[in-house]
Amino acid sequence: MPGFELPLAALLGYLIGAVPSGVMIGRLRGVDPRAAGSGRTGTTNAFRTLGPALASVVFLLDVAKGAVAVLAGSWIAAALDAPDAWPAALAGVAAVVGHVRSAFIRFGGGRGVATGAGAMLVLAPLALLAAIPVFAALVWRTRYVSLGSIGAAVALALGAGVLFALGRAGVEVAVAAALIGIVVVVAHADNIGRLRAGSERRLGHG
Repeated sequence: MPGFELPLAALLGYLIGAVPSGVMIGRLRGVDPRAAGSGRTGTTNAFRTLGPALASVVFLLDVAKGAVAVLAGSWIAAALDAPDAWPAALAGVAAVVGHVRSAFIRFGGGRGVATGAGAMLVLAPLALLAAIPVFAALVWRTRYVSLGSIGAAVALALGAGVLFALGRAGVEVAVAAALIGIVVVVAHADNIGRLRAGSERRLGHG
């Protein structure tokens, strides 16, 4: 079915990303992360509501969603004899969208950071490697996880762009990184508002 690889990859990537890891793990403790903290289902709110051990599990599962989505996109491309890497890249972006707006939990979700990292781990690990110290430095200096996540999303997109300019990555990787960065930043819109107002919660302060 030539020509169907992109919509199939997008759909499968979305469904993989939409699996609500945080909610599923929260049920092990009888806690719904959507009912406390920021109301999000990702690692940061899982840390606040479920504790570090289960938050680590949520993080690993969310990373895995992004990686598996990209691999699934590659599989679709191979199965349909698609000659390029666009299905894999699109599946990775769709997974992040699915994580942020999951149809399984009334279009709620997380911020897309871990799932985006998982997608880029497969698509462009060097770009992800460049984004990690940006995240760590910003969180260490400010204690704002949200600011670290936004900075890392921007660094990820810039890193992928540099790799493309150097001929070390395809245009599909650069486009995917840019789109993932946009989704992550938009998902932090409320955090950005609180950062500007000086009311954002710092790491370790509830």
